[in-house]
Amino acid sequence: MIRHPDALFRISRPALIGGLLAIVAACSGGGATPTASSVPSATASSVPSATASAVASATASATSSAVASATATATSPAAGAPGTVVAWGLNTYGQATVPTGLTGVTKIAAGYQHSLALRSDGTVVAWGFNTNGQATVPAGLSGVTAIAAGYYSSLALKSDGTVVAWGQNNYGQAKVPAGLSGVTAIAAGAYHNLALKSDGTVVAWGYNSSGQAKVPAGLSGVIAIAAGYQHSLALKSDGTVVAWGVNGKGQTKVPAGLSGVIAIAAGYDHSLALKSDGTVVAWGDNSQGQTTIPASLSGVAAVAAGDWHSLALKSDGTVVSWGDSSNGNTVPASLSGVSAIAGGGRFSLAIVPNP
Repeated sequence: MIRHPDALFRISRPALIGGLLAIVAACSGGGATPTASSVPSATASSVPSATASAVASATASATSSAVASATATATSPAAGAPGTVVAWGLNTYGQATVPTGLTGVTKIAAGYQHSLALRSDGTVVAWGFNTNGQATVPAGLSGVTAIAAGYYSSLALKSDGTVVAWGQNNYGQAKVPAGLSGVTAIAAGAYHNLALKSDGTVVAWGYNSSGQAKVPAGLSGVIAIAAGYQHSLALKSDGTVVAWGVNGKGQTKVPAGLSGVIAIAAGYDHSLALKSDGTVVAWGDNSQGQTTIPASLSGVAAVAAGDWHSLALKSDGTVVSWGDSSNGNTVPASLSGVSAIAGGGRFSLAIVPNP
């Protein structure tokens, strides 16, 4: 993450909106991201992340962000220059302990208890919980353009439009569908995955207990995706959102009349949408305040969702977080110059300028 001069963020509203729309149209993988996602992971990559959430990630977003995000990465209009990673929150398995000397990072993704970083040379770095091999990057993996992190598995999108998966495979989440190609963005839920193809259609695989991996018939015109614990989101080119999967907390009940959306992110049981006017809409579980948008929140450039918390990256490079703040999951006071965000299981990631 390169240093972003203040001038990069002092842009007019039309320019901001135009930049955001361009990012979503480019949609490459978490974010989101929230990313991430997918715009990536989030991770959402990219806006958003689906961080799956953890995934939130699943964070999300798949901008890429996913979100994200994720998971994957969710990114700001000024994103694109490589940097380093800042992490905060729960660190039981080292998921918030960034590897020493890590630089050249362009995208991030946060899983339940592990983290991923995509470097500018197309390689992936992983750390944190590794009981299922989710933090063991396949040898020789290169040419990666987006990443996403699930609960115990990981995804990478390659420049040739193919997907690589590793980690837990109990539900087939690490078994990429045979012949899958032409992919432009990815998102990882807890135990299911989504892939957005260049023709605007979505492919899903993995755990399908609540229909989260059953793409609605006829769904097309999709430009971004996000995956939560057991639900999925798709952003269409007309600015509307489609949701499917479990709805026990209202996470797949898209608010009536919601439009003008440019990015999405999915948490454990909640969903986020970023509108073209820089405001955020949230729905679903609010047990930790994760869907209670902070008053007067505006100027948002990207969103990411963790398990029970939500993140917003503002156009000035600062981050706002709401929801679960346990285990130190609060934005560091000095954090600034952020170009991407991702939310995981009670922890968060951000890309900042290289030291």
